[in-house]
Parts: sequence; C-alpha cells; structure tokens
Amino acid sequence: MRSEHTIQMDTPIGETRLDRNVQAVIGKGVDRMEGPLKVSGRATYAYENLHGKDVAYGYVVTSGIGAGKISRIETMKALGMAGVLTVITDDTGPRAAADPGDKKPASIKGEVTHFGQPIALVVAESYEIARAAAKLVEVEYAPTEGVYSLESDKATPYDPGEGTMPSIVKKGDFAGAFAKAPVKLDLTYTTPSQSHSAMEPHAAVAVWDGDDLTLYGCYQLVQTNVGQLAAALGIDKARIRMLNPYIGGGFGGKLGIGPEAVYAALGAKETGRAVKIALTRQQVYQATSRRTDTIQRIQIGADENGVISAIAHDTLGGNTPGDKVFEPAGISTVFLYGGENRLITHRIADVNIVLSSSMRAPGEAVGMLALENAMDELAEKLDIDPIELRKRNEPQIDPQEGLPFSSRMLVECMDEGARRFAWADRSSVPGSRREGEWLIGMGMSAASRKNLLQKASARVTLAADGSALVETDMTDIGTGTYTILQQIAAEMLGLPLARVSVRLGDSSLPPAPGSGGSWGASSSGSSVYAACEGIIGTLAEKMGVQAQHLTLKDGTAIGDNRQTSLVDLLAGEPIEVIGNFKPGKAFEETHQASYGAHFCEVAVNAVTGETRIRRLLTVAAAGRILNEKTAMSQCYGGQIFGIGSALTEELVIDPRSGLIVNHDLAEYHVPVNADVPQLEVVFLPERDLAASPLASKGIGELALSGVGAAISNAIYNATGVRLRDYPMTLDKVLAGWAEKKQAA
Repeated sequence: MRSEHTIQMDTPIGETRLDRNVQAVIGKGVDRMEGPLKVSGRATYAYENLHGKDVAYGYVVTSGIGAGKISRIETMKALGMAGVLTVITDDTGPRAAADPGDKKPASIKGEVTHFGQPIALVVAESYEIARAAAKLVEVEYAPTEGVYSLESDKATPYDPGEGTMPSIVKKGDFAGAFAKAPVKLDLTYTTPSQSHSAMEPHAAVAVWDGDDLTLYGCYQLVQTNVGQLAAALGIDKARIRMLNPYIGGGFGGKLGIGPEAVYAALGAKETGRAVKIALTRQQVYQATSRRTDTIQRIQIGADENGVISAIAHDTLGGNTPGDKVFEPAGISTVFLYGGENRLITHRIADVNIVLSSSMRAPGEAVGMLALENAMDELAEKLDIDPIELRKRNEPQIDPQEGLPFSSRMLVECMDEGARRFAWADRSSVPGSRREGEWLIGMGMSAASRKNLLQKASARVTLAADGSALVETDMTDIGTGTYTILQQIAAEMLGLPLARVSVRLGDSSLPPAPGSGGSWGASSSGSSVYAACEGIIGTLAEKMGVQAQHLTLKDGTAIGDNRQTSLVDLLAGEPIEVIGNFKPGKAFEETHQASYGAHFCEVAVNAVTGETRIRRLLTVAAAGRILNEKTAMSQCYGGQIFGIGSALTEELVIDPRSGLIVNHDLAEYHVPVNADVPQLEVVFLPERDLAASPLASKGIGELALSGVGAAISNAIYNATGVRLRDYPMTLDKVLAGWAEKKQAA
C-alpha cells in the first residue's frame, strides 16, 4: 500500500505523539546508529568506493600565480610519462567550488582569479603517477596586478545586492537618531579569513554507464549538488546519481559542488574508466572556498540608562571577481536588540583570493563577534552590568519587521548562565584578579541563530515483519541525522530503535534540503513525521479506530480496549508513505530564532600574554531537543569552533600573490585538546510550536555564535586590553599592554 501525506505548517501545532513520548526515545541521548560502522572502518566514505584495475586516478593541476591570463598549457611531457592516460585542459573546467546558491561552479575561461586555482587534470593508472605527471604540466601566464587584501587601495567596495538576506536593512532615521543620542559608540572590528578544515578532504569517484553518471561524493546538499554538476557537464540532472552516505565533516565547505567532482566526471568520460580524485589538504585550502575576512563598523546610540535608540552595523567582505556572495554579518543585529532607528549594510570588494562562501553560522559567527564586543564596551562606558544592558534592550517583538517571536528565551538563558557561572562574583574592574602570574577575567555574550526551514520529503516503509525503513537523500555530516530520523520514526510508530533502519545520501531517494543552515533535523525530521502520520492513519483504518485514539508501543497497536501486534495488523501487507513537509504561514508570520548565552573565564599570562580558557558555559534554548547526546556534541563543537575563532584561526595570505601561506592543518591552528577546557552545555526546556511539527529549532550553529566575543570580553576583564582584531593572539595582548603603558 503506497500513498503520500503532506504537512504544511500554516498554524502552530498542538500536542503531538512526540509530546506523549510513549516509546520514550525522542529527546534521549541515544548513541549514533552508524557509530559502530564509523569506528570500525566499515562506513564507506567517498574516496573509498571502487577499486581495482578499471579504476584510474586524477590529480588537479593548480595555478602558480594569483591573477592573470593563461597563455599556454604544455602537456606533452606529462603525456609521455608511463601510466598517464590523459591530461584535461578544458577551459570550461571549474576554477573553485560552487557557492550553494550558484547554478554551477564558475569556469576557468582562460583566466586565473586566485592562487591555487584548478586549471587542468592529469589522469593516470595510479595516484602517484598522476601526481608526478602534474608537475610536468607547463603553464605559461600573462600575469596581471591582483588585489589580495580588503585594505588594498585597489579594493573598491560595492553593494552586492540580495543574498541570504538583503544587503541593506534599515528602519527609521539612523543618522539623525545617532547624532542626538547622549551616549555614542563608534568602533571597528576585524576578523580574518577562515578555513572550514573538515577532517575529510574533498573527494569524488565518477563512473559512467553510457550517458548516465554515478558519482560518489562528500557533498552536503544532494539535490543542489546534482543540479550544479549537471549544469557544469551540460547534461540533464536525471542522468546523474549521487551517493553521499557518509561525509567526514563539512562546516559549509561542501555545500557547493567541488572542482574534484566535475574533473572526476570529465576524466571518467574521456578515459572510459572510473576516476578517483582526492584534493590534497593544500588544495582544499586553495581551490575550494573559505570564509571571507571582514571589516565591521558598529555604531550605537543610547540614553544614559543604556536604552538603544540607534544602531548600525556595516560589514565589508571580499570575494573573487564575479562572485557576489557576501557574509551576512549583520543578520543578528537586525533583531537581537531593540532600537527604533536601524541601519545594517553589507558591501564586498573584488579580491584575488579563493571563493568566499558559507562557513558554519554564516553571518552570526563573525558578526556577533563585533556586535557582542560592542555591547560589552557600551556596558562598560555606562557602568552597567553587561547582562543588565542586554535586558534593557530586550525587544517584545521583532524590532525590524514587527512580527511576534515564535519563542524567545534569551533573558532566561542569560539568567541561568549567570547563576551557574557565579557571574555575580565577577569584578567589573579589569585586571583586578590575579593568581600568581595569571590574570583572571570573565566575559559573556548573547547568542542567536535565525531558524531556517526548507521543504523536505522522506519515504517511510512499515514492512510486513513490523520493522521500518526511512529513506531520504538527506545527508549526515557528523551531526547525527541518521539517529535523529531513526528516533522520530521509532517514537511515532511505537517501535524499538533496533527495528528502524535509515538510508541517506542517495539522490534516487525522496529529496531533502541537505545539511546546512541548521535546518536539517527540523526540515527532514518533519518529513519523516509526516510519513509516519500517514502510516498511522492507515493502521487506524485497519484497526477501525480514529488515529488520535491509536497508541503504538513496542510493535503493538492499542485502541478501543483492543491490542494487536503490528505484524498481525499488517497481515503481510507493508505500508509505504512518502511524507512531504512545507514551511507555511506559521513560519512567515512569526520571527523564529534559537537563542543562548555564553560565559567564559580566562587566564592571561602577565609575562607572555598567552590566553588559556579555564571555563566555558553555553546555555541554549532551541525548541525541542531531539537527541540530547548529538545536540550536546554539536554544542561542544560550536564552543571549540568559537575558541579557534577567538584565539588561533586565521588564513595568512601573502599580499604579493594571494597564496594562502598556512594551507594545512599543521599551520592553520584549529584548537587541540590542550586548548579546550572542560566544557559545559545546558539546554533550557522549550517547545516552539510555530517552528515545525517537531517543535524543534536549529542548534548546531547557535553554539558557535558569540562564543569568541565572550572570550575576548573575558580577556579585557582580565587584562584591561581591549582587542578588536581577531584572533586575539598573545602578540596583540602584549602590544596592548605596551600601548597602555605608553599612554600612561
């Protein structure tokens, strides 16, 4: 029996089966269902597919200059090497990864737009031969003068237009209100370029069967990526099957199709063999995408009590010529605090550096560093506690659009965090607490992340033996999608977890929005919920009861004082339902976001300027928590991400060529165990009835948003040195002390 069941979220939900929690699995910290496969090496990642004599290997040739024209590519020496099958110099090849909003990756077209840009592919019998032959490919260039810094005289800012949010958001008369404000703050903060640095490098394996292509990949948005690959190859997307069942991290770096996928398909087509490509770590940094560096100006006008009347947030970022994607750093400034007069602007400048695209919490991750530092500086200027200042500017409705909040527990998060962290013991006088040669300080910040929903579909089959199978092309990048969808189906259908299987990451399955924007669990989970509702309706008919009076538990159906096993009720006939979820009026008519608060204690060495994190607490409210363990893991990851943003992470770009100097994990410093203290995460009970049928909201990116600001505010409280240039390395602390001494 096959059918479809669709839920469109036009009104807030009432009580659901998830609230009844009869099977008692939803919300629990359930272990990952695919965990044993991963830790035992049985989960097959992209590059591990296909082996043997019919498989060839590709190596991408990249540019050695930062800007110019490609005059000639000489391939004879490479082709003369034993074992080399072909060298592809297709001018329509990709110059970097695609942004998720692009129809396809930008093509080379005879130009070099950034150092390390892909320009050719060598295909050979082995990886080693392909790599050696790539060094024999000779490229002649006609170099042009490049722009390698936002601060270059040649970097000309312009309005990029509409992106993930409007480039300009305004209300009232900011300039007039700011001019009249008794208290003014006008400060500039800078953040560096950052790399996604996922553990699994970009990789793809392509094999053709006539005109049909199968691609094993590591991409986050299956349907989007299939379309991008088809457009790049000039074929119908129906000809492509993409398989991404396991992905070794993404953080946004695999949202768009990568150059390796296009080149693998081109190489496989030309050689008639399966072709495998894995980018080297250096190529991942240089040839895929990054988070742009930013220059952010925050202006706040307030009265003597700290009530904001005017707020502005201007962001300048950069991108490769022709790419107009901008970092929406002001996305939380739009709604986080009150103020009748508002101006949020975004500009970009063309730079000859690899594509700027989405990276975990695009916008909030860097925008809240500036905003939450500015709020701390305003609190100090007014001699008001930082939490109290935020409370005085807590809006009752969305201050920009006037929409009601679907739910908002920012104040509760700050209060609970303050209680747990003993915030009342913090000294407001910087540098007043010392333990030996260590200066101790505390800082906090608010956290917010816009809630995003996407349409999604999933197929759930209740088999004749009483087991269930969930199928959707949704991906799991390490976030716990497999397990969460398993839990939703188990709870809805009253089955033990072991009786529910999940298939993901196959483009032949019902379409899902993929992993990105923290929308995955709520969107795909809602489609599974919808499919299960359809199955429950059919079971109720078979039993002769109304669906709301049917209880399902442990493989048994109970209704009207009758009880029967699902196996007997099914009588050999499986039920297959495709569930569809669509955001509706409930999403459009409310302002939806997740909220939280971060609290940090640091120790800064009074001799060396070294900062050590001693304590880090995040209190979050993100609707229903579907799996406490995977949600907690996501938040730990966000906190660690935030430590890196605050203290260590920075792509160092050679101003002469655009070369990313620290293009590997040895020199791009993500936090390691020694950098991370015991972390604490607390979830406040919440149900957002307008957010989704699950009453859940995104949490994976919330946990990063604002963490770095809490750390830098703590550094100031410890040292009296106010740093506005991230990351806050020890040399900057020492320079700040020197400036203070000189001023004194």
